[in-house]
Order: sequence, then structure tokens, then C-alpha cells
Amino acid sequence: MPDIPDEPTADLTADLSADPSDDPTDVIDDPSDDPTDDPTSETEAAPAPLLVLRDGLPEVVETDERLAEACAALARATGPVAIDAERASGYRYSNRAYLIQLRREGAGTWLVDPIPLTTLAPLQEALEGVEWILHAATQDLPCLREVGLTPTSLFDTELAGRLLGYPRVGLATLVETLLGQRMRKEHSAADWSTRPLPTPWLEYAALDVEVLVELRDHMAAELEKAGKAEWARQEFDHLLGFEPAVRVDAWRRTSGVHRLRGRRALGAARALWEARDALAAERDVTPGRILPDSAIVAAATAMPTDRRALLATPGFHGRGASRYAATWVEALQRVRDMPEDELPARAPRGEGPPHPRTWADREPVADRRFKAAREAMLNLAEVHHLPVENLLTPDYLRRLMWAPPATREPAALAEAVRSQLAAYGARPWQAELVTGALVGAILGAEAE
Repeated sequence: MPDIPDEPTADLTADLSADPSDDPTDVIDDPSDDPTDDPTSETEAAPAPLLVLRDGLPEVVETDERLAEACAALARATGPVAIDAERASGYRYSNRAYLIQLRREGAGTWLVDPIPLTTLAPLQEALEGVEWILHAATQDLPCLREVGLTPTSLFDTELAGRLLGYPRVGLATLVETLLGQRMRKEHSAADWSTRPLPTPWLEYAALDVEVLVELRDHMAAELEKAGKAEWARQEFDHLLGFEPAVRVDAWRRTSGVHRLRGRRALGAARALWEARDALAAERDVTPGRILPDSAIVAAATAMPTDRRALLATPGFHGRGASRYAATWVEALQRVRDMPEDELPARAPRGEGPPHPRTWADREPVADRRFKAAREAMLNLAEVHHLPVENLLTPDYLRRLMWAPPATREPAALAEAVRSQLAAYGARPWQAELVTGALVGAILGAEAE
């Protein structure tokens, strides 16, 4: 498992005032994640003991026969199963799992290499009906599903940490905070498509599931004590249907594209991005290793017409730049010949309401509704000790405040608000908690 920053999970991430087109998986460094609470302190607490493997490092499962042994052991075991997966993010285009780690009481830890195996169907069968424990489940569910592994119930320790109000919910932080043991982080960004996998990497991977069962039990007890066990159950059930968001106009996420002027320059950026993406998918390498974003923006600005001019453009100096020079030149030529009405617009066409910063001029009443509702959500989140984005997905709030139900009879409005939130995807516990405050924001803003 890569060492994931302490960020909200999946679609529960954007700030209440953020642009709906922003990518909710963008990482913002959290200054609260500094391991030293008081850097000026003369005496530092002794570090927590380093987490070690209790049963030693198991051999990697690389054959169908060995997988059958693993499945038999896991099927005989008891309790939930801890699961993690290692991908090659930053190295490969695909999101495939290159190593799957499992641990269950009575079976110990198993490291499964899915690449040489015929099928993982026996593993899915062995775990049927068993609760899966994952950390930041949305990171691993897609790649596990790709190899035929899908849970029927799960417990997400990262999401549980958010519901419990922990300010830092990375796995290493929670293990140290709640279990008093320190985890290693040195191989979090490794290329897991490497074969054979080095022993230190395998040890690091095995440790990711070493204490997940204990962590789950500790957090489940805390959720019960805090009266949030039902909230967690609904959130975990919701995660079972998680699908990664399909990014519209993904080329617009090219770093520096906002500096381009004119639709033809944007069209050039789009064409180069799409050509690079196709090459990256074909070769299964991360796109930035073929051509950096900075080169795309530079070429879209300069619009070189031939190979020599292209290779003289800033950023076009690596192997990918020269090896695929004809591809880049051809893409730029297509854009030069493209009719104006086929070029991309400056601003993407988005669904849903406009950005809230425009509401004051366009719809003053909606602006008052949104500001009152946002303040109410912040207050509720503080009272219940959880991040505001986990209280209610920010996009749901924007949509509701832009186009609330028509009725203004309080009881009917409350029922309509609950229905509208449910249609967006809000869980029952969320709707129950926020409906009163949102009804108050709607009625109060329109009474001014």
C-alpha cells in the first residue's frame, strides 16, 4: 500500500467552497501531519517500537498450486481478513495490482502475485461472506475488482478514523496512535511491477496487513462508544458500490494548461495529451515518462511546424520527445487545420450549478442559502467531531442550495430535502443529521 496522505476518501473530499470541477483526489500537504508536535522541545518522547512480522516473511504465491494452499488456509481461518494491494503508480499506466497481501486469524499472512496466476477465482470463493479490512478502500477496490476480487462486506480503517475525528488518518499514524507501534515507509513509492520483488519490499508489504485486524477491532469499539457505529456501517456499505469517477476532459488537468491563451493553443494541448495518453496506454507506462506536462504546454504555445523546431522547444529533450517526434508534429498539424468550432472552449462545460463565487451576482438568494448552509455544516461537523466533507459531500450541498425543493412548508420541505439528498447519494445518517440545518438555511435566506 502506498503511504497515502491524510486526505478525505473518494468523493468526500472537496472543500465546501471548492470548484466542482476540481479533482477530489488532489493532495494538499497537511501541516498537522508533522510527526513532531513541538519542534522546540528540548526532550523528545522515545520513538514507538518498530512493527515487525510475528510469523516471519512468507514465500510469495506464484503458482496455481500454491494459491490453492493459500485459499484452503484462509477458508479454514476465522474472523475478518485484512487485505492490501500494491500498484505501480508513477511507473505504469494501468492501475493493476502487482501484489496482494492477506492476513486472517489462524492462517497468518499470504503474499499473492496475481501476474503469473491463471485466475484468482478460488481466492474469491475462499473469502465469500468474510468481512474485508482495508485502509483507504477506494485506492484498492478497483484493482482488486480487476482481478476478480470483490468484498460482500468491508471495514475501512481510514474512513473509520475520519468518522472518529482523528486529524491524521494515514495507516502508519493510526497504528502508532492507537496501537503504539511504528511502521516503515521507505518503500511506499516503489515500482511494484519489478520482478523479482526485493525482500525488503516484501517485508514492507507484509507489514501493511500485520495489525489491520487489531486496528479494526480497536476502531470498531471506539465507533460503538462514540455512537457512530451505524454511521460507519452505512459508509462501508456505500463503499461496496464504489466506482472511480470518470474524468471529463482529463486533458484539462495538464499542469500549466491554464496559462495557454486562445482556443487553438488549448486544442494543441488536448491533441498532444491525447496522443501521449494513447502511447502510455499502449506501453503501460505513466504518461509523464513519455512527455512531461511542461513540454505539452510549451509546444501548445510555440506550435512548432517540424521535427527540428519541435525538438528545440523547451521540454522536448528526453527519449520520448525524439522517439515520437513525428506523432507530436502530426498532432499539432491537425490542430492547425482544425475548424474553429471544433476547438475546445476556454471553460469546460460542466454539469450542475456554477461555482458559488458567482452566485452573489447571478442569484443573491441562492448565495445567501449557500452561505448559511455552509456555516451550519461547519458547526455540525465541529459538534460531531468529524470532517465537514464526511458530514455531507460538498457537491450535494451546492446542488441543493442552488436548486432546493419548491415547497416552503417546513415539514414538507424537510421531507423533500431528505429525498433530494438521497437521490444525490447521501447516506441516511447524513440526511438525518443535516436536514434540519439545511431547511433552516433555505427558509432563513428567503425570509431576508
